[in-house]
Amino acid sequence: MRIAASVLVYHPDYLKHEQSPWHVESPKRLEAVIEKMEDLGYMSDVKRPEAIEMKDLERVHTREFLEYMESRGEGPLDPDTTMHEETWDIARLAVGGTVLAAESAVKEGTGYIALVRPPGHHAGPDYPGGFCYLNNVAVAAHRLLDRLDRVAILDFDVHHGNGTNDIFYREPRVLYVSTHQYRIFPGTGPAEAIGEGVGEGFTVNIPFPSGCGDASFHLAMKEVISPIVKQFRPGAILVSLGGDAHYADPLASLALSSTGYVDMMSSTKKLAQELCGGRIAVTLEGGYNPPALAEVFAATEALFRGDKPAVELTEVRDAECIGRPVVQRVKEIQRRHWDL
Repeated sequence: MRIAASVLVYHPDYLKHEQSPWHVESPKRLEAVIEKMEDLGYMSDVKRPEAIEMKDLERVHTREFLEYMESRGEGPLDPDTTMHEETWDIARLAVGGTVLAAESAVKEGTGYIALVRPPGHHAGPDYPGGFCYLNNVAVAAHRLLDRLDRVAILDFDVHHGNGTNDIFYREPRVLYVSTHQYRIFPGTGPAEAIGEGVGEGFTVNIPFPSGCGDASFHLAMKEVISPIVKQFRPGAILVSLGGDAHYADPLASLALSSTGYVDMMSSTKKLAQELCGGRIAVTLEGGYNPPALAEVFAATEALFRGDKPAVELTEVRDAECIGRPVVQRVKEIQRRHWDL
């Protein structure tokens, strides 16, 4: 089965969110992506979302947390995450964009990409942080569980999605897989964190050391991610995609090239085709080098459309598979739950 032409989800109000004029999570990130998409003619077919309602947020976040966020007003939530008067509504709009992409992908069997801000995967049941206020992908996954038995979330970001991890840590209907650089913010996501209770085995953390890039991610996809997703057999695949595992990104030190990203997303697309009728939705998380982020997302859109992704940032810095010991360790841990 072939995924039809991808459709983008976007709202111009995403550009109104700004932490501070000097903050790395700035509108320039998304502006670069939009400009690249426009140059390629991909912005002609765009869906505009609406803000998510409180009843959907309560599936993921506690009522007390939501009431606090709604009434918080101006001020810092942590040293890196600031609340402004407009933040609450734009954060709800970002959730709405991810939900629209996910539900449309399921309905149409078509790849969707939600170009949203602010990001969400660091927001947990009762906490914000790491530039995140509400967990976009977690709310989308819960909405899909209304019609599907199982949903897989693949989190390809340099930072561990601690919020998503915590939300689904005891949930067997959601497979959460994270590739991330270990021992940087937020300091979570060891390979031994595999879920609890009935959710044990449905959390898969792949904590790479500095320098891991194309070869390490390819091995992780081949020997861990693809086999586990195939055995889980989700009804849809959601991807929290950050461009900050790229070697050009300034915030961390993983070393994926744009070619490595294309390889990873090509494998993910094939999983969606094989397992769930092409139902795949991608939502924007991190990525703080605007040109690299734009190239990664434009290449992913081209891949979903069946076009040839054109990339320039192709330097291979990890040909030796630095992350092989980590992949082997994850396999040893996860063999209790999956045939690896």
